[in-house]
Amino acid sequence: MYFAFKIVPLRWEFLISEYVFKAAEVPIEWEEHYVGTEIDPRTQSFLTWESLESVRQNRASLRVAEYAFHYAKAHGRERVSAIHKANIMQKTDGLFLKCCREVAEKYPEITYEEVVIDNCCMMLVKNPAFFDVLVMPNLYGDIISDLCAGLVGGLGLTPSCNIGEGGIALAEAVHGSAPDIAGKNLANPTALLLSAVSMLRHLELNDKADKIQDAILNTIAGGKYRTADLGGTSSTTDFTKAICDHL
Repeated sequence: MYFAFKIVPLRWEFLISEYVFKAAEVPIEWEEHYVGTEIDPRTQSFLTWESLESVRQNRASLRVAEYAFHYAKAHGRERVSAIHKANIMQKTDGLFLKCCREVAEKYPEITYEEVVIDNCCMMLVKNPAFFDVLVMPNLYGDIISDLCAGLVGGLGLTPSCNIGEGGIALAEAVHGSAPDIAGKNLANPTALLLSAVSMLRHLELNDKADKIQDAILNTIAGGKYRTADLGGTSSTTDFTKAICDHL
């Protein structure tokens, strides 16, 4: 079951999607939020208190916070850091932090902390080992992930895995399609291979994941085979063959 929000009152054409979805029996529940013509002193906005309370129970924020703590527990991590800008974005990031705190109470064995994103960026550059598991809203994650990619050698090395409800996951390299080098046998396959490793871990095939990951890291550490983005001259084919040889 999925949820969608609608703000009322609206012009009728904005309600068409709801009517069509209902007719098609799409499994979506619609939740109404009334926006008045006067500012509610309790919310300091046109949203009523009841609507804001509903948004406070942000299902997506609760879900991502739950996953962060679950991941930390499953992988023996000791700390979860919620990254935010609630000192400025008091309502939006404040709601996100509320969800994180609620979930943190269920995991007393894991240290929970809140870090302003400005300080997080500085600490990642100065001492990235200070952090363990980071959880944050999408925009901050989009920025921080590129910062972290720079710390380890670039986007050619950084994997990702989009994990949804019900065990559905999509693993992909963080970088784009790189059309400028397409078909030239120059691309670094590490990000894509490590994304595949993430998928194997999601499927709990950890022994296979460890084997492939070790082969990748040993190839890079050896220094003989490196693609152009890592300062080397190896082709994609040569680099991949070296990884296979380590297997």
